[in-house]
Amino acid sequence: MQHKATTVSTLLPDGREITIETGRLAKQAHGSVIVRQGNCMLLATVVSSENAKEGVDFLPLTVDYQEKFASAGRIPGSFFRREARPTEQEILICRLIDRALRPIFPSDYHADIQIQVFLISADKDVAPDSLAGLAASAAVTISDIPFNGPVSEVRVCRVDGEFIINPKIEAGDRSDIDLIVAGTAKDILMVEGECHEVQERDMAEAIRIAHEAIKAQCAAQLELAEKLGGVKKRDYNHEVHDEELRERVTRETYDKVYAVARRCNPNKHERKVGFKQVLEEFMASMSDEERAGKETLIKKYFHDVEYDAMRDMILKERIRLDGRGLTDIRPIWSEVNYLPSAHGSSVFTRGETQSLTTVTLGTKLDEQIVDQAMYQGTNKFMLHYNFPGFSTGEVKPNRGQSRREVGHGNLALRSLRQVMPVEDVNPYTVRIVSDILESNGSSSMATVCAGSMALMDAGIKITGAVSGIAMGLITDGKGNFAVLSDILGDEDHLGDMDFKVTGTQKGICACQMDLKVDGLPYDILLQALDQARNGRLHILNEMNKTIAEPAADYKPHAPRIVKLRVPKDYIGAIIGPGGKIIQEIQRMTNTSITIEEINNEGHVEIASPDKACIDAALARIKGIVTEPEVGEVYEGKVKTITTFGAFVEFLPGKDGLLHISEISNDRLASMDGVFKEGEIVKVKLVEVDKKTGKYRLSRKVLLGNRPERKAPEENA
Repeated sequence: MQHKATTVSTLLPDGREITIETGRLAKQAHGSVIVRQGNCMLLATVVSSENAKEGVDFLPLTVDYQEKFASAGRIPGSFFRREARPTEQEILICRLIDRALRPIFPSDYHADIQIQVFLISADKDVAPDSLAGLAASAAVTISDIPFNGPVSEVRVCRVDGEFIINPKIEAGDRSDIDLIVAGTAKDILMVEGECHEVQERDMAEAIRIAHEAIKAQCAAQLELAEKLGGVKKRDYNHEVHDEELRERVTRETYDKVYAVARRCNPNKHERKVGFKQVLEEFMASMSDEERAGKETLIKKYFHDVEYDAMRDMILKERIRLDGRGLTDIRPIWSEVNYLPSAHGSSVFTRGETQSLTTVTLGTKLDEQIVDQAMYQGTNKFMLHYNFPGFSTGEVKPNRGQSRREVGHGNLALRSLRQVMPVEDVNPYTVRIVSDILESNGSSSMATVCAGSMALMDAGIKITGAVSGIAMGLITDGKGNFAVLSDILGDEDHLGDMDFKVTGTQKGICACQMDLKVDGLPYDILLQALDQARNGRLHILNEMNKTIAEPAADYKPHAPRIVKLRVPKDYIGAIIGPGGKIIQEIQRMTNTSITIEEINNEGHVEIASPDKACIDAALARIKGIVTEPEVGEVYEGKVKTITTFGAFVEFLPGKDGLLHISEISNDRLASMDGVFKEGEIVKVKLVEVDKKTGKYRLSRKVLLGNRPERKAPEENA
């Protein structure tokens, strides 16, 4: 028997409908919904363990997102023909969901939670990432899992000057602002996206418009819960506190922690040692009996003291942990061409954060193959971000790229993509790799700066340098606040906001914002954006002292690429049977050659670090595609000798007959000893047979007329 579903709907500002349904699928999950817009359908489920594991004092939340290939009527292209490990796109959507929902769970709830979202039906006009946060939140809202939501996420784009919520995929590709915004009905929680050098007020307006749509979607989730008769959240008790101990820790350590913070030591390891000494002194002041079984609580309460003391110090003293003012940027030094064998390289260091970044230039053969449920194609611009444990002085096993590394790399990629030249100016496949060698906050922003400088060092004609800055926020809930420029790792960990903004001299290129407090007033948002602009321009000025414009030429060892277009009919002639001709050209000229058909034309790309090799390959290909012209003179190679003349290859793949009568002004009795096979001979094309297309060559016309013999004088 078919189960009856409970459904609610909400409208986007332009009237398109989104429905949320529950009660039909995945009923054994603690919460499950189907979210649908057009033919796009997402299944979201959530389950949570009944109890927290012993010793867990955080929220063990796992979020997974997967696009089923069947949703788009496709079979995976992998060897096993099944969905494999998450793609980078799926990981990025996981992060969007996680960052929106994680702050909304109660801070004292520590049972395992698993949220899974699946694309089960695709629509070519609907981007599923704009619905994934809504689906996940709806599943949690109707479950018995404690939750301070609902929340929702929407995409806001500006297309032709008009803001659109969840635009069609095609329209989003034409936008100059493309943001994913998450929030509750009351507050904004998360922003991520890219812009084409837009102004701060325009981005703030996009966030405001997105929030209006979020409010409607949150109301729909509450309506669904009400239709289900209201949802009773489970009782739990995952934390047991000792208020007397908490008061003692605060009383005996707060002033000492405040004093360490007030020293304004720019070295984070020395600050860490100072705070650790305060904790150890407190531990030593307790007897073994007092300390027994309470070390975990003591460390938790001491962390709370650190949180309060450092925040109070910043708000009261208006100075930072490293001694800077609220708007000051850490000292910067940079260098380009640091690695002589790379195609482009840079070192960018800001305070205790350092990126060593390389640029590698490749050909079409190096393009990344993309095989996703909703997209198949190639990618010729890549950025990879690596964050090894030694960058923070920690032991960390290398077990592949983390979700954090994917997210940070994507933010830098979106930033630099805005200034990459068009393909006619940049024919290369470009890979940027940022290795973080030191980290104390804003390593993704260091990647943007280092990547911009390495591109210029490589000779890529980017339209402008890009820098990035991370902004922080400290509030006390009483109206007092401090917006911090270029935040440290501790200021990120203990602060209320991490707002990364990248851009050029002209405007914003990308942003990523995560909030840990309820709400960001509009005036504070604008102050943060304005402060970020000033910091961004300061950093750009420091970068320009090292390199202010792209190098005039590529490095001598970088590949050179020449492109040409040929008539479609000649593609086969260049490739040859089984690829014989193109492989021979590559082997003989030491080049890499690709050819593909685009818009009924053959697009040929020749690459090599040696210009002479490119010229040789180019001459061979031009010879293949050149139409023979009657009257033109060619240098040909004797291919075959017969009794009646020789066949000469005067253009690649084109042979003509040089008849015995056209070889010399003198009459030749035979071909013996006249030519050798492989000999180079200059000939003129004198005729093309209209019926057969055969070519007739002549050599003697190039020799000139033989002088006439004078008649012998008669004897007188």
